[in-house]
Amino acid sequence: MAAMNIFFLLLPACLLLGAFAGTLAGLLGIGGGLVIVPILAALFHLQGFAGGHIMQLAVGTSLASILFTALASAWAHHRRGAVVWPLVWQLAAGIGLGAWTGGWLALWLGGQGLALVFAVFELVVAAQLAFGGAPAAHRSAPGALRNGLAGAGIGVLSALLGIGGGTLTVPWLVWHNVEMRRAVATAAACGLPIALVGSLGFLAAGWNQADLPAGTTGYIYWPAVAAISAASMFGAPFGARLAHRLPAHRLRQLFAGFLALLGLLMLYSALRGV
Repeated sequence: MAAMNIFFLLLPACLLLGAFAGTLAGLLGIGGGLVIVPILAALFHLQGFAGGHIMQLAVGTSLASILFTALASAWAHHRRGAVVWPLVWQLAAGIGLGAWTGGWLALWLGGQGLALVFAVFELVVAAQLAFGGAPAAHRSAPGALRNGLAGAGIGVLSALLGIGGGTLTVPWLVWHNVEMRRAVATAAACGLPIALVGSLGFLAAGWNQADLPAGTTGYIYWPAVAAISAASMFGAPFGARLAHRLPAHRLRQLFAGFLALLGLLMLYSALRGV
């Protein structure tokens, strides 16, 4: 009966989630992890997964699914010559270490602490989308050392929260006078090491954990990864087409409201200890 429930409830829901997250990613240029993680956590809870592992499973699964969409996105931007690869290599040096650390930090925080961190971050991003303007340009470009340190911070937060890192990488690059289109393309390429190393970190952190559902390796639930990845790769081009037809300002406000709702719901659950 449990296997039937997983097939008829969780996997179709993950297909819809992947299509929705991919559409939003193409529509607004924001990594799908902000949507994938809280909804996966709710689905895993409804499915009856062990409560102490739900948030770690949601984040690890999100990172593994982002790996495939990040690869497709980075390749598309590279073909257009928009990726600034020297910046990618400088940031990646810190991203690798930070993303690995984020996986183990999630284990130390526990499910409730991780849910609280994610909820606060999601509310901050919602406020930035709704009320924040473009970051002011800085006069000097960052060197390799500063990019490495920034990459470490981006890697830790991205792996900890199960996001591709664009929410953090793009403002950092634009602040340092990288043109917006190139900043987005470079951030997409930086999503690859974040997703890869972060996934490995969650895989290792959950390797010997008990009470994990069938179909997992560490804190990665592969049936959900397959469903979300497949659907998101179809949703992203659809979202990109919509982005050229709908008012960008209104889209940002609607998405900010959606993120705020998810953040408040997760904050409520974290404070209740669920």
